[in-house]
Amino acid sequence: GLAGGGGGVSPGGPAAPSADDGMTWWYRWLCRIAGVIGGVSCAFAGLWNCVTINPLNIAAGVWMMLNAFVLFLCEAPFCCQFIEFANAVSARADKLRPWQKAAFYCGMAVFPVMLSLTLTTLFGNAIAFATGVLYGLSALGKKGDAISYARIHQQQKQMDEEKLTGSLEGQAL
Repeated sequence: GLAGGGGGVSPGGPAAPSADDGMTWWYRWLCRIAGVIGGVSCAFAGLWNCVTINPLNIAAGVWMMLNAFVLFLCEAPFCCQFIEFANAVSARADKLRPWQKAAFYCGMAVFPVMLSLTLTTLFGNAIAFATGVLYGLSALGKKGDAISYARIHQQQKQMDEEKLTGSLEGQAL
């Protein structure tokens, strides 16, 4: 009976590829919500930025609306149900490592600010940039865990070796 129950558990592990990136469920939701809010702020600020004669502002505004679209596509595919390739893009985005998402989102958010440095572009992209930072922190957090795990493992090995040498010395006497 136990073997059958154990068999039911193991296929559940590999079925969720995004679960092995070291992010807790609430942190993943925090990143998703930040992505959605970032998308909304990018969309509104981008639209607002386009209400001008300055071509750089218009370019930055269009880029920000593109950012909003990409954020929605990656973080909230249910918002883009009417687009056929939305689920495919979202599935591919979910396979990305957190540091890759971080670099992508931060890069996307910095570009319009470089094009046209205004309060609108700065605030409009701040949350999108913050989403990238959240993903970056989760990637760093995972590395930190790996380092501390390796350190604990090393200490454990050292203690085992000391016990082993101690017991061997005890047998020699």
